Amino acid sequence: MACPHPARLHRARLRLAHAALLVLPMTTGCVAKMATDIVTAPVRVAGRGFDLATTSQSESNEKRGRALRHQEERLGRLQREYHDHSRQCMRGDDDACVDARNDYAEMQNLRAAMPPPPR
Repeated sequence: MACPHPARLHRARLRLAHAALLVLPMTTGCVAKMATDIVTAPVRVAGRGFDLATTSQSESNEKRGRALRHQEERLGRLQREYHDHSRQCMRGDDDACVDARNDYAEMQNLRAAMPPPPR
């Protein structure tokens, strides 16, 4: 098998170089973006971890408000149950009297744990 003519080999290399030069501008953005992503990935991961590990003031306020709302809802349910059990107790139901005392004790504990209302 004979070697290709040097002029043909030179033209083939030139065509390949031109094709590479034409494709290069289309890929530089992708390469630059990928390089930026690789370089900034540790910072983004650390930042995301910090965000997950810390609680902002607004998140803390939301969580506290939610807990307070749940306590108030529980207190409302206990007051209704206490009222019903007290009425049943007045009619002579001894079990209802015990339930009313338990409801009242739980209401007192719940009130003690709640912060005072704002002024």
